[in-house]
Amino acid sequence: MSTAVSPLAPKKYPKMPAIEGVRIATAEAGIKYKGRTDVLAMVFDEGTAAAGVFTRSKCPSAPVDFCRQNLAGGTARILVVNSGNANAFTGKKGRETTTLTGEAAAKAAGCTPGDVFLASTGVIGEPLDAGKFSHLLSGMVKDAKPDQWSEAAKAIMTTDTYPKVVTATVKLGDADVTINGIAKGAGMIAPDMATMLSFVATDAPISAAVLQDMLSSGTAKTFNAVTVDSDTSTSDTLMLFATGAAAKRGAPQISDPKDARLASFRRAFNKMLKALALQVVRDGEGARKQVEVTVTGAKSARSAKRIALSIANSPLVKTAVAGEDANWGRVVMAVGKAGEPADRDLLSIWFGDNRLAHNGERDPNYSEAATSAYMKGDEILIRADIGLGRGKATVWTCDLTKEYVAINGDYRS
Repeated sequence: MSTAVSPLAPKKYPKMPAIEGVRIATAEAGIKYKGRTDVLAMVFDEGTAAAGVFTRSKCPSAPVDFCRQNLAGGTARILVVNSGNANAFTGKKGRETTTLTGEAAAKAAGCTPGDVFLASTGVIGEPLDAGKFSHLLSGMVKDAKPDQWSEAAKAIMTTDTYPKVVTATVKLGDADVTINGIAKGAGMIAPDMATMLSFVATDAPISAAVLQDMLSSGTAKTFNAVTVDSDTSTSDTLMLFATGAAAKRGAPQISDPKDARLASFRRAFNKMLKALALQVVRDGEGARKQVEVTVTGAKSARSAKRIALSIANSPLVKTAVAGEDANWGRVVMAVGKAGEPADRDLLSIWFGDNRLAHNGERDPNYSEAATSAYMKGDEILIRADIGLGRGKATVWTCDLTKEYVAINGDYRS
């Protein structure tokens, strides 16, 4: 695991407030990493509503199956997350582990296994021994405290170089409600829900159906618009919990997704999802630069997103950015291979404000010096206008450096 913190890490972290109805504990179980926490328990008061979105991988992990099954109930009392082992592609053993962990967590929290949610992250294909951490859960539930959000973010890290945390306070009716979010992710990041593990909690009294609506619509332009390496994880999990504790301070109960009083909450929530998603990109394994790819003028928004992802996922585009080389020919290549409507003779390309290509050839005013200077920054904007329609989309990625290969060349050892 790399010890150097990404140069794109936040300069400062927000102070994470407590959320009424949520208590947190972390522990060291030594699952893979020594000398650091690798188990998280988040304990919720009775009446907490839950929603989730998960990987679209056809090889989902055992915890993803477990969560999907329990989500139908719409309530949560405890979330247990471990890092160092994904409990994915572990067959019958994996299911036994989730069953045993679910039972131990339910016993610790005094609830039924149907109110338990599990997530695991790390190596795929290695059996996960529930006995490594299930015995810790009752002590963790007893010791859990409300102010441990930053600790929670640290306990779920794998190859991440920094914890990802974000918080917001907004009005719901006349009452202040708080939203906290944490995420982990650095590699095996590509859109398809949710490209990582992320957990968001609020004290707002919002029903499970409304939470699910917000989560499902909020991911399209945030978590489903980031890619580090085009690989969708087997374990992607994004969950949202609402304890409802703010109701006693006068926050209104929200049970309809179209409720006008939800507007500022939804805005703040979407902003948080984007902030967490971008923190993941900025901690992409070996990343030195954040890259924003915008495609305009496509036949449709869907077509624009596919072209944008073709550019963002191209190893040749990403290595050119790493080498600070304004190689716009690689963007032409990525547009052409996307399998979407495009016309070579209508294509224009920009790096930042520098137009490099126009009407299917190099821009007559192209300046190598200006563009090379631009490529030295740590935030690079690439725009391609397809010239065919009004479809547009933006996705985010990072550059591809030698460190990415180093980290992933010996990940299991």
